[in-house]
Amino acid sequence: MMVDGVEDEEKWLAAGIAGLQQNAFYMHRALDSNNLRDALKYSAQMLSELRTSKLSPQKYYQLYMRAFDELRKLEMFFKEETRRGCSIIDLYELVQHAGNILPRLYLLCTVGSVYIKSKEAPAKDVLKDLVEMCRGIQHPVRGLFLRSYLSQISRDKLPDIGSECYTACESFILLADPELRLAVGLSGLQGPAREKDKREKERSELRDLVGKNLHVLSQIEGVDLDMYKETVLPRVLEQVVNCKDEIAQCYLMDCIIQVFPDEYHLQTLEILLGAFPQLQPSVDIKTVLSRLMERLSNYAASSTEVLPEFLQVEAFSKLNNAIGKVIEAQADMPILGAVTLYSSLLTFTLHVHPDRLDYADQVLGACVKKLSGEGKLEDNRATKQIVALLSAPLDKYNDIVTVLKLSNYPSVMEYVDSETNKVMAMVIIQSIMKNNTQISTADKVGALFELIKGLIRDLDGAAHDQVDEDDFKEEQNSVARLIQMLQNDDTEEMFKLVRQLQGPEENPFGEEGSTTPKKVFQLLNQTIETLYGVPAPELALRLYLQCAEAANDSDLEPVAYEFFTQAYILYEEEISDSRAQVTAIHLIIGTLQRMHVFGVENRDTLTHKATGYSAKLLKKPDQCRAVYACSHLFWVDDQDNMKDGERVLLCLKRALRIANAAQQMSNATRGSTGSVTLFVEILNKYLYFFEKGNTQINAAAIQSLIELITAEMQSESNSPDPAADAFFASTLRYIQFQKQKGGAVGEKYEPIKASADNSDLTHSIERFAVDTGRGFGGVDSFAIGQAFSPRNQSLWSRVLVFFVC
Repeated sequence: MMVDGVEDEEKWLAAGIAGLQQNAFYMHRALDSNNLRDALKYSAQMLSELRTSKLSPQKYYQLYMRAFDELRKLEMFFKEETRRGCSIIDLYELVQHAGNILPRLYLLCTVGSVYIKSKEAPAKDVLKDLVEMCRGIQHPVRGLFLRSYLSQISRDKLPDIGSECYTACESFILLADPELRLAVGLSGLQGPAREKDKREKERSELRDLVGKNLHVLSQIEGVDLDMYKETVLPRVLEQVVNCKDEIAQCYLMDCIIQVFPDEYHLQTLEILLGAFPQLQPSVDIKTVLSRLMERLSNYAASSTEVLPEFLQVEAFSKLNNAIGKVIEAQADMPILGAVTLYSSLLTFTLHVHPDRLDYADQVLGACVKKLSGEGKLEDNRATKQIVALLSAPLDKYNDIVTVLKLSNYPSVMEYVDSETNKVMAMVIIQSIMKNNTQISTADKVGALFELIKGLIRDLDGAAHDQVDEDDFKEEQNSVARLIQMLQNDDTEEMFKLVRQLQGPEENPFGEEGSTTPKKVFQLLNQTIETLYGVPAPELALRLYLQCAEAANDSDLEPVAYEFFTQAYILYEEEISDSRAQVTAIHLIIGTLQRMHVFGVENRDTLTHKATGYSAKLLKKPDQCRAVYACSHLFWVDDQDNMKDGERVLLCLKRALRIANAAQQMSNATRGSTGSVTLFVEILNKYLYFFEKGNTQINAAAIQSLIELITAEMQSESNSPDPAADAFFASTLRYIQFQKQKGGAVGEKYEPIKASADNSDLTHSIERFAVDTGRGFGGVDSFAIGQAFSPRNQSLWSRVLVFFVC
């Protein structure tokens, strides 16, 4: 049936347009021939098409606009007639002889606009007469469109100043009065209940027409602030309140706010706000009032010169009181409406009075009072408004320190659920990080962490299985980054910041006292210990080593030794994964190498443990790399008392032995000797210490190692490894480059040859064994020989003769 109704309406519209165009054609012929009577005759017949009641407001508007265009041509004809000597008064009387009231009134308005322009009669009298006659049309659709036509054609013809202007504007207000009543006229139409939606749709379409006519009223130059305050606004508000229709009231109040200037609203704020409590309880006041505050906020932001006006009229106080009265008058207002109003009021306050934190806190306090009997919010829309309310100060001040001065701010957060609490906490942290805000006092740290407690501990008994792992990591990383923003140049105050994070019940130092490095390290030690329960042993070990290095910089040997001890205990007891062990041992070696605070005994103890851990790694290649890395523990460039060339050589020889064992295992399991990468890496260590001046590393040893690697790479049992070949070739190019430097460096590298003939291989191996001394003791010579190519097995056997004790 709906489809049939639409099709019928299209037919009626088409028929109306056809009839209008036909009569317009004859009207044009009459206009061209200056035939006034025929022009009036056909124009009246054309306007009779607007008498239809079969069209919706939307379709009726299409028909009306075609008639409007034709009437503009008729208006021009009337002007020409007056210039040719036709009396405008006679013309005004003549058009009133039209048979039907609606065409007659349209023609009367058209002639009336020319009458006003001619100034042959006071504009106020002509306009008042037209307004009174327009009251004869009471049909909502036809009446509103007729009044719209009158306002459109007469708006630019009114006088600008004087009492006549005032009276003319009053006439426009009188014109608006029935419009406001007609805007709700459709609600009184009787009809089947099934057509209620249709009637509501038609009313919605008519709202735009009413708003347009109010806009015309606002554009009249004679409507100044005084007239608006004394006459226009009170009359319009009276009609809005008296219409008693919720849809019309909501729309018309919104129209008033949108069409009249911001300055007028500010100066008549008390009058306008006084109408809100008188509206129907079901009116969506939160939306209308929020738009008013939004307009005033934008007005305040447009120029600093207007801010004194807000102070003069006490805008905040009036808005705050009005919102309180509205909420009190509408006892059943949903919590969403109240929170929306307070959110808009807070935004207004932050724009107009950014320096008055007491105003902002007052708004938050009122919101808390309203929420006090609600418990945790369950309405998602209300929750979003709470987030907007809490985000507004952050967006305005870009400074959490300022926001922390709002005493009611934390109280508002108590009324959101745990998930929303986390969302708001993330907003706060992001604001801090974005604006690089430094938190410099202990009390501010306490207040801040009270706000973000939802990210630190579970709220409302939230179950762990409901937590998304990725979200949890992101939240915890955000909290961790926040720690970097705690900063104070005063060491004592900075220490209080950290202690504030722990809380008084966790204070490990008892009474307050001066801050010392030892106390700081004690606190750090306690903090790292908590990671045992996570568990996060790799992170705890890394932090122990970082603390040891910090203690080293503070020349606190006992503290540094204790941190290393804890790291070793953690390595032995908690880190069992082979890859984690490799990473950990290299961290230990690297940190220990940089330590200068240890005495001989403590350093030897720690170094011995590190080398022992290195040799006990699961995989031979990992053992080899860790052992040759330990060579750096015995040679520190900037410390002459930590240069032990002999122990460096022992580490490198031990690494060679492990590399050889790795080759042996590869030959036994895969039938090939595997890559020579480990040997090339050890060669690079030889070169490093050779350049650093370690006398235990000489050119002959390096040459022998180069030739051994070359021979093994050429052997039949060697597995091809392009990466190892490139690594070795790069190493040889480096040697050649050093030789070409000349001077002391070139002279030092001169004895080293980048390649060797097979005929010299035996001599080179024997010399390498003699030069490097012991280091392969305890290794089965036959097993090692099997790890290399058959033609070189005898050579390796002879090497072992020199290496074995």
